[in-house]
Amino acid sequence: MPGEDGVIELINVWKRYSTAAVLRGINLTVENSEFVSLRGKSGVGKTTLLKIMGLLEPPSQGEVKLFGKDVQKMGDDEKSNMRLNYIGFIFQFFNLIPSLTVLENVELPQALAGVNKHKRRENALQLLRYFDLANLANRFPETSSGGERQRIALMRALANNPKIILADEPTSNLDDENSAILMNLLATINRERKVTIVLATTDLHERLPANRDYLLKDGSLHPAG
Repeated sequence: MPGEDGVIELINVWKRYSTAAVLRGINLTVENSEFVSLRGKSGVGKTTLLKIMGLLEPPSQGEVKLFGKDVQKMGDDEKSNMRLNYIGFIFQFFNLIPSLTVLENVELPQALAGVNKHKRRENALQLLRYFDLANLANRFPETSSGGERQRIALMRALANNPKIILADEPTSNLDDENSAILMNLLATINRERKVTIVLATTDLHERLPANRDYLLKDGSLHPAG
């Protein structure tokens, strides 16, 4: 089981593509229940950094620990289990499956985790009611607004009660009103559910409900502000 502290730890993490270094010696520790923001212009490596944290991509150099465990010592099955049960992902373009209903999209991570149909449907309906979107349960994602789709994506990320949510520019396709709604929801989830959140954004000035705020520039992290 994951420990309470040092949820994510990056030690001298580098990422190179061909001869170009996108990340240059990143050092970062994210504690349990923190809300950390990563700001930076497009193409500076924010998504790459989130992928490394989420076990979707290995670093070229350096050490990554999740819940105190060295990722390099994990096998593929253990990494898959970690992603499925402890990490929730929110993507810039929602990544909802159009052929599934809203309810089925929210159920999907639980189905992959082997939760029985009755239980996962009950859990998904609870999330839909919590987010005040129960009326969308049997509709398909494309019939929903952008703000609704991003909230559906957030529900899907929460389906397996993750310890961590990694959010990659989740407001970039939303208007100001829906961006504010999503940020308030993330702040509430962080506060009430004690979920650790790492959020990447290209907005260098937006006020965020983060405990710590970083700027990623020239492959290095700097305190923002």
